[in-house]
Amino acid sequence: MIIFITGGARSGKSKYAQELALSLSNSPVYVATAKVWDDDFEKRVKRHQDDRDERWTNMEEQRNVSALPIVNRVCIIDCVTLWLTNFFVDTKNDVDASLSLLKKEIDALCTKPGTFIIISNEIGMGVHADTEIGRKFTDLQGWANQYIAAYAHTAVLMVSGIAVKIK
Repeated sequence: MIIFITGGARSGKSKYAQELALSLSNSPVYVATAKVWDDDFEKRVKRHQDDRDERWTNMEEQRNVSALPIVNRVCIIDCVTLWLTNFFVDTKNDVDASLSLLKKEIDALCTKPGTFIIISNEIGMGVHADTEIGRKFTDLQGWANQYIAAYAHTAVLMVSGIAVKIK
């Protein structure tokens, strides 16, 4: 089962996902897809890590999330934006190739038993990107979100800390 949680920056996505995961399991899994690019981002990662206690199993995987030992687990995958970034960099900003790689991962997750809470961002709801690469990534993110939401059993939009069920 896929539960898709999306929203803007600081909308409460991670907090909501963590509370949901703990309501479903006493020992959930947290999969971080981020690559730490700089000191500021490292601080953000640390803040997220500090939000989780000993009940959590923490895993890091930048690309092949479906290959992790997450079968029959309640698992948060955080987040699609950073996961896509890894594919986007690997493919030298090829939108089609990046989307294909993500779809392959989502398709593989859909074949596995478990509850997968997938967090994403609605980056297309903000300011229009002023660079070509930014616009390409915004399009990629939008198409990826649509793909995941189509497979999700539940989809939630976080707005100002409030969960709005959209599916």
